[in-house]
Amino acid sequence: MSHTELNPSNTNPENKTLTKIKQIAKGQATSDGAGVALTRIIGQGSVKRIDPFIMLDEFGSDQPQDYLAGFPSHPHRGFQTVTYMLQGKMGHEDSVGNQGLIEDGGLQWMNAGKGIIHSEMPMQTNGVLRGFQLWVNLPASEKMSPPDYQDIPSGQIPEHIFTDGKVRVLAGEFNGLKGAVTTRAINPQFFDIHFTSSTSLTFDTNKKHNGFLFVYEGQIKVGEQILMKGELGILAFEDLLLIHAQSNTRLIFVSGEPINEPVAQYGPFVMNTQAEIEQALRDYRDGRLTQ
Repeated sequence: MSHTELNPSNTNPENKTLTKIKQIAKGQATSDGAGVALTRIIGQGSVKRIDPFIMLDEFGSDQPQDYLAGFPSHPHRGFQTVTYMLQGKMGHEDSVGNQGLIEDGGLQWMNAGKGIIHSEMPMQTNGVLRGFQLWVNLPASEKMSPPDYQDIPSGQIPEHIFTDGKVRVLAGEFNGLKGAVTTRAINPQFFDIHFTSSTSLTFDTNKKHNGFLFVYEGQIKVGEQILMKGELGILAFEDLLLIHAQSNTRLIFVSGEPINEPVAQYGPFVMNTQAEIEQALRDYRDGRLTQ
């Protein structure tokens, strides 16, 4: 994957076709778990899903009552969950005996596969909790795979440093840096991009992917479209993404191969058919979800 830092007079030196924003949306305030306040960005009215991405939540507050009740034990089947902590900590444990703590800047990429029951309990750092949870669908061939997860501390996430910022490579590859996540399902790319001053940044994009940008601080411009803080930009992929950013801007870039299969979803179960959902419900009721 190539990367170029640009000046305004030389915005596309290779004359590649530019990836554009085809839709802009804002999230909806909601709550989940035992009453955790969050913003649902994907998985709500205006953006149901972006194949292969089922849901994206942003959570963040300096008010402990917004999140300290956490996410008590709950089941998943048929997809992967990605938890990325910008600030704060998330303690977790699950039905297969795993227990750990995701800390500031850390990442957990969990494969629920055939079934897992887990709990997540948020904890603030310096009075603040902030982060994202992304749900990534699995193809039918992998929905009943064994559950597992990767806990990746902040110090193990590769970073590409450039003059006016950095790119944290959580998954995929950027400028020769391979991301911390090793899953091959949907060939994911997940970058957390920080700009310290007004500048432009380009990198290659995959025409076969679906994906998005989400600005969580500052403002960017892609083509003629402006993306403000709190806005999601769904991308029409071509060869190259060119981002013009204001100073102190931060955003995530996420992409992956579309699965192009039917989706049947009931809460924490994401399968291909209604019959498979009903089976998941029976398995959970009868204590067989994780067997």
